[in-house]
Amino acid sequence: MESTLGHPWLASYPTGVPPKIDIPDEPLTATLERAAQRFPDRVAVDFEGQTTTYRQLLDEVERAAGALLALGVQRGDRVAIALPNCHTHVVAFWAILRLGAVVVEHNPTYSASELEHQLADSGAVAAICWEPTAARVAEVQQNTQLRHLIAVDLTRDLPRVKRIALTLPVPAARKQRAALRGPVPAGALEWHRLVDEAQPLPATHPAPSVDDIATIQYTGGTTGTPKGAILTHRSLGSNAVQGAAWTQFEDGTETIYGVLPFFHAFGLTLCLTFAARIGATLVAFGKFDPASVLAAQRRRPATFLPGVAPMFDRLAALAEKTGADLSTIRISLAGAMPISRATADRWERLTGGLLIEGYGLTETSPVALGNPCNAERRPGALGLPFPSTEIRVVDQEDPTVDVAPGERGELLIRGPQVFSGYWNRPGETADQLLPDGWLRTGDVVVVDEHGFATLVDRIKEMIVTGGFKVYPSQVESHLRSMPGVADVAVVGVPGGDMGEKVVAAVVLDDTNSPAIDLAAVRAWCEERLARYAVPREIVIVADLPRSQIGKVLRRVVRDQVLARA
Repeated sequence: MESTLGHPWLASYPTGVPPKIDIPDEPLTATLERAAQRFPDRVAVDFEGQTTTYRQLLDEVERAAGALLALGVQRGDRVAIALPNCHTHVVAFWAILRLGAVVVEHNPTYSASELEHQLADSGAVAAICWEPTAARVAEVQQNTQLRHLIAVDLTRDLPRVKRIALTLPVPAARKQRAALRGPVPAGALEWHRLVDEAQPLPATHPAPSVDDIATIQYTGGTTGTPKGAILTHRSLGSNAVQGAAWTQFEDGTETIYGVLPFFHAFGLTLCLTFAARIGATLVAFGKFDPASVLAAQRRRPATFLPGVAPMFDRLAALAEKTGADLSTIRISLAGAMPISRATADRWERLTGGLLIEGYGLTETSPVALGNPCNAERRPGALGLPFPSTEIRVVDQEDPTVDVAPGERGELLIRGPQVFSGYWNRPGETADQLLPDGWLRTGDVVVVDEHGFATLVDRIKEMIVTGGFKVYPSQVESHLRSMPGVADVAVVGVPGGDMGEKVVAAVVLDDTNSPAIDLAAVRAWCEERLARYAVPREIVIVADLPRSQIGKVLRRVVRDQVLARA
């Protein structure tokens, strides 16, 4: 192992984990092709019991890429995906990359206005959407560069017996069918028909370059204004290799449960690129439902489960109640929010495996630090830098000044997984990505003498609820347009298994507007905001505390809300 001088975390690495990785010099698509060569008959994707081998997956990816090429999609074009986790999501992701185009992931539950902003910003020329999402995209398509809207019937991804069951004339079948389907907008193309009728991509079609853009992942960053983080084939490939080095999984043997949404950077890497890198079987879940996960555990047991704290708590509670066997799950990786000692102890008691906490950002593809996959893991700590990853802790006001060891400061990260910048936003890129490659995270940490980092504060005023980021300024902007609201500040307070809950401190105007209560606020917000961003509590206040220059002091608001509890 190389010297730990200046890198104290290397001495804390588990045996067998290298200090450096071989940074990939190939596109992401090479990993899928290699998995199909090495493990052709291994199940690559299991969705609701419908299985696809690696050989079958690669064949379908080639046809889907051919279908997109026939529509005129070219190398470098942006193609949007707005789908729940499903078989089609996996195929579309790899097909876009194989074509040399750029994947732009979107939350399929977003409102039409949220989708409009991201689609217009990326300049996507085609969008592959779940039918209900396609209907919302159709409302705003004229304000984007979309040439093709492609609707996906999720029932087509189900096993034949389940598709037949959905046609039964019984209330349960009608309810489930309604939850999966939606009206297809006029002019929209049908995904499965396109792929079924397509010719495979010509073998002579050039593969993407390792330095080509693979994905644009939208993140709110420090301002709350969604901006696209540019991730190349090299950065995403590096993070998959880092994950393989860290977990030391054996290729062709693992079963990964895809309960994290693929449209999120965490789910995209851990469930798509990492799975292909190690030739794992991916069991995909359209939504997180503990009963469905435990049913799948009986059918195709998991060995690796990435998730967030509320998922582990809910699964543990149901497993205890039903006596479900979780003993095949050797490693679980938690991110997006802290894991409590109680949650870790309970999960590890039920599985006999380890619950490992990790840390990262969309801008780091996303994992940058992790706890060791052994008994030295520390619940509540972010962990150690991944192989080939460096960290610094600097003064919060001046990132050129390192703080003394053991003191709190802003975490900086440098490594091959760090993003290339924000799409069409050179100014914000320069603010976040320093000239020497260091990424400003906006998170305040303390690093101990063994190299373990612990999060102690956030410079960013975002709220993390259920693993999703909520940006107060966006919620406030929408609430200020509500009749009867003169002003508002949105903060996060402890919210049990959700991590934080969104609370709105509202100043009423002096008009005769309708009464403002929680139900009215939630109804107003649900028109424009994602469900997780809708306030779960409101507090009526006479005024809001402000700084000398008039800025609302959200920290003071949060303290006042907590004092009222």
